Amino acid sequence: MAQIQSRFIVLEGIDGAGTTTQTHRLAQRLRHQGCQVVTTCEPSSGPVGNLIRQALGRRLRLDGGETVELDWATLALLFAADRTDHVSRCIEPALRSGAYVICDRYDLSSCIYQSLTAPDPERALRWVRELNSQLRRPDITLVLDVNPDVAEVRRAKRGTEPELFERQSLQQRLAMAYQDSQNFVPNDRLVHVNGELLAAEVTERLHALVLA
Repeated sequence: MAQIQSRFIVLEGIDGAGTTTQTHRLAQRLRHQGCQVVTTCEPSSGPVGNLIRQALGRRLRLDGGETVELDWATLALLFAADRTDHVSRCIEPALRSGAYVICDRYDLSSCIYQSLTAPDPERALRWVRELNSQLRRPDITLVLDVNPDVAEVRRAKRGTEPELFERQSLQQRLAMAYQDSQNFVPNDRLVHVNGELLAAEVTERLHALVLA
């Protein structure tokens, strides 16, 4: 199959929605068709992204050994800095080379996660949008809709310690926000996909949407 022009594809959803699994499955499907594909994720593997991963995993510590939990605003700034670096270092060069870029999360995550954990969600959302306003927009954002209880079971199967945002009460609020995600990124092309289907069925639907 001849490759068409590059595409910037973002997968989104709550923790346990399957964004990481589907990023790799979708990439494999496109590669089988002869497409050049770059997969990436946020937080990125860059210097700021690694700092964020430490914070999410509660591994960020002061010199004295005390664990540090960053507030919503600090995290929003770090995510925006990581995203700016990620776009210039990874995403834009890959798109210029003619590749499909599939990114596991982008600024919709920041808009939802940081605004919902802020004291004033509406004001926080406006600020987070402004922080990310100069960045390249996705060609399509695919939101995997999964019931929070289903996602909780999936996360438990990982056998790892829960990360900063993986409290079930928060995940329930996040799931409701993702159902209304178009209001968080009103100018983006966004499509919802049932993430509770069999993995192969989810991949088929994502693949069809990307080709369309």
